[in-house]
Amino acid sequence: MTSPEPRVVQPPDWPAPRGYANGVLARGRLLFIAGQIAWDAHGQFQSDDFVDQTRQALQNVRAVLEAAGGRPQHLVRLTWYVRDRADYLAQQQAIGQVYRAVLGRHFPAMTLVEVSALLEERAKVEIEATAVLPDDDSRTPVSPDDDSRAAARPDEGTPVLPAEERLTRGRPEDDDATPLRSDEDPAP
Repeated sequence: MTSPEPRVVQPPDWPAPRGYANGVLARGRLLFIAGQIAWDAHGQFQSDDFVDQTRQALQNVRAVLEAAGGRPQHLVRLTWYVRDRADYLAQQQAIGQVYRAVLGRHFPAMTLVEVSALLEERAKVEIEATAVLPDDDSRTPVSPDDDSRAAARPDEGTPVLPAEERLTRGRPEDDDATPLRSDEDPAP
């Protein structure tokens, strides 16, 4: 049995957010992705630039997601930890371009938190993710030392959502949406 794609939940009288969703409703297997920083596949930083680090952190999120058999549209939540809010705001347009290049026009529920430091001194951004993958066990990856293909099942009482509902926006104005864009800031 496959699960439908996640869908956006939006209170009817709220303005539509740009670059994120207020809520996401999903059914399937949960994937929790640890905070990803700008390390490459060898555990090395290639840049100290905020946008470059954002690109690499998003690519790392996507790599873990794909290793579990998921796709960007399965992401239901991203939590961004940034060391410099002003740096983030100053580079929103470039961050939006990088975001769309890595994850497409898929905007899950998101939170951005400014922190005084991250564990790795060179890290400027860390991105944590949650995804809900379809229930289809045939897509469950198997680690080299585990031949089990069992997957946890959600409560049978969980509502089934229409498969045609997606976690992307179909509005033309979202073509330039920046993740976590503040309405107070100039449009990218």
